[in-house]
Amino acid sequence: MIRTEELLLNVGPQHPSTHGVFRIIVKLDGEVITEATPVMGYLHRGTEKLAEDLNYTQIIPYTDRMDYVSAMTTNYVLCHAVEKMMGLEVPERAEFMRLIVMELQRVASHLVWWGTYLLDIGAMSPFLFAFRDREIIINLFNELCGARLTYNYMRVGGVKWDAPPGWIEQVRDFIPYMEGKLDEYHNLVSGNEIFLARIRGVGRYDAETAINFGLSGANLRSTGVDWDLRKSKPYSLYDRFEFDVPLGRNGDCYDRYNIRLEEVRQSLRILKQAVEQFPGPGDVMGKVPRVIRPPAGELYVGIESPRGEIGCHIVSKGKAEPYRLKFRRPSFVNLQILPKLLVGETMTNLITILGGIDIVVGEVDC
Repeated sequence: MIRTEELLLNVGPQHPSTHGVFRIIVKLDGEVITEATPVMGYLHRGTEKLAEDLNYTQIIPYTDRMDYVSAMTTNYVLCHAVEKMMGLEVPERAEFMRLIVMELQRVASHLVWWGTYLLDIGAMSPFLFAFRDREIIINLFNELCGARLTYNYMRVGGVKWDAPPGWIEQVRDFIPYMEGKLDEYHNLVSGNEIFLARIRGVGRYDAETAINFGLSGANLRSTGVDWDLRKSKPYSLYDRFEFDVPLGRNGDCYDRYNIRLEEVRQSLRILKQAVEQFPGPGDVMGKVPRVIRPPAGELYVGIESPRGEIGCHIVSKGKAEPYRLKFRRPSFVNLQILPKLLVGETMTNLITILGGIDIVVGEVDC
């Protein structure tokens, strides 16, 4: 029997596969992981505490930084929570704009995930193709609100800017283009024998485990649990559109990969319906008081972000600033299963499993 010494290894906080300042301390027996401890907080900015001294409009730019590849959805969850507390009506045109940018953002977020995931496990070309196609969405956002990453676009009661002339037509043209590119992605990667050997059967767990850990998004649906808040608890205008919720069966990295690519296709399906039903000229801001003061009380709302359920819990004392503000961050919750998945795996599979969970460090640390 070969004797090995236990090795303590730091993965991060400057490791490429952690996609930010995230660190995992792993104990190794040879090549096998015997213990894994995530260390987070390197990017902690105290957003929830800072919000207690800000009015609700001033908080919106802070939500941009929570998930820097899906800022539109983090904008929305805060505005949606305040609107529900105050009983505000959002104009139909504004709600269409919100839904369109959120689904474009879902596509852009999954493209970042797809490109960087393949790069982590050894494929260079997909990263270039993903960022090429994501750039089209980023340019659309730039034309809409003047920003490429942190948009500050949503407002309580609507959106900051209406679609400029020709913008909806550009979104309409993007849909068939992206559908064709999605087929190319599958032809390039999804059947590759080396790729399949790297991810099929890796990082597997069952539905009971996923529910016990509070997982959401593709991490939950990969086990066959049919739970997508756009369908399960519809918000915005999602109940008007037809789309499917992709599910897996094995709860492994391969199922999570296929689910996210299928979610891109379903987002394009939603966008196609949205641009066809897009209303004529109208207001993009509802009737909102000059000073936003939700009534005293508390409320929680959750929406489906690209990484799962992102929630906003507001406690109000009837003032212009929240008494308490708490976000449910899907990356933080989904990360909790990581130590369980890594024990007994090799270092090679650590990269595969970590990328398959799809975490954003800004959302972990908040």
